[in-house]
Amino acid sequence: MLEFRENHFEETSEENRGNENRERRNRRQKKTMVKKIGALTLSAVLFGTVTAGTFQGIHYLAGNAGSEAASGTENNQQTSHLLNANVLSTDNSTRATGTLDVSSIAEAAMPSIVSITNRSVQEVQNYFQTFGFSFQQPQTEETESCGSGIIIGQNDTELLIVTNNHVVEGADTLSVSFIDNQVYEANIKGTDAANDLAVIAVPLANISEDTMSKISVAAIGSSDDLKVGEQVVAIGNALGYGQSVTTGIVSATDRVISTASESGETTTEANTYIQTDAAINPGNSGGALLNMNGELVGINSAKLASTDVEGMGYAIPISRVYDIIEGLMNQTTRTKVAEENQGTLDIKCQDVTSQMADAYDVPQGVYVAEVTAGGAADQAGITTGMIITAFDGKTVTDTTQLKDVLSYYSAGETVDMTVYTLNTDGTAYTQTTISITLGGNAASIA
Repeated sequence: MLEFRENHFEETSEENRGNENRERRNRRQKKTMVKKIGALTLSAVLFGTVTAGTFQGIHYLAGNAGSEAASGTENNQQTSHLLNANVLSTDNSTRATGTLDVSSIAEAAMPSIVSITNRSVQEVQNYFQTFGFSFQQPQTEETESCGSGIIIGQNDTELLIVTNNHVVEGADTLSVSFIDNQVYEANIKGTDAANDLAVIAVPLANISEDTMSKISVAAIGSSDDLKVGEQVVAIGNALGYGQSVTTGIVSATDRVISTASESGETTTEANTYIQTDAAINPGNSGGALLNMNGELVGINSAKLASTDVEGMGYAIPISRVYDIIEGLMNQTTRTKVAEENQGTLDIKCQDVTSQMADAYDVPQGVYVAEVTAGGAADQAGITTGMIITAFDGKTVTDTTQLKDVLSYYSAGETVDMTVYTLNTDGTAYTQTTISITLGGNAASIA
């Protein structure tokens, strides 16, 4: 019995050795085939003639090699199957859709995006020469600029749209174009220059039923949940050509921006922004930055972009300004008052720039340099040296903004102004709210 067992063991060993030799030969043959196919693939790549058969051969061998591995894993098999389907499928109806396809997001979001046209009359200097002498004569001309907006809600009488303040600033008339290309006039609801935000309103009574059936309110997301590298979609009226879609990733969150003026002064924004490499061009201002759920996470601002660089666009994070937008939505809608009926403050003033504010530790706003005796400001108790930072709840950072806000108020109206007054010891400013009844056109703000 022992001898039989020994013979059996020897026979079994010889059989195992034969099996091992065959397996080694098979592996050598497969390696040789893989090398040949690899060389063929490399040649095909060099000459631009890779065929589907070559890819199928590689996947076939990879599949066999995987099946010879100890049992394998279900996840690996599923991943390989998806990759093979993406590479080999030529039928668009069965091809897997990757994250780069944002067509469904764009289709769902487009009804909530609008184009905004700002028309205004501005004074320009006209230079001409006569008999060798140069003359400068001011003239007025109508200007037009374009931007974007996002439908964020409605009340009983108005459709409400959020945009950038610089899109609507200085407008004599505002018009809004919806997804059906129908155009309607809009009025300013509220503005916040410090955060470059504005809400405008279109009367519901003016909007046709057909247009109302085609538009929608944007879904609001959370910019606080954004991660660097996450894909986003930007939609807006780029260059005034109409709505266009770009996509990219979140390059940075909570980005602080510094800009240089023509005089060389550097201004650092107090607010933070979302940085993205999605293209944001002039006309995109006020448009939407969306996450991959199609939710609004930012309001694009082409004002912060530069023509000197590429791949650096910025958006106002929606979570940071949600409460500000809600406050602007609840302000009283105003239309511009005829120039002869506009209210005045009866002061002369200067700008407190951000550089001055940082250097001297004072609030940014409008510095009261002179008060007209007996005028509106004098009667309200405003004195030289005060700094105006808000008018009727609207933030003002310079004289131009203050004049623009005043153009929506009539002489005789009473409003509240936020001012800062220097303490008696001259060490700090104290915030105060002053009620003022606006003067007539005989006086001015300069």
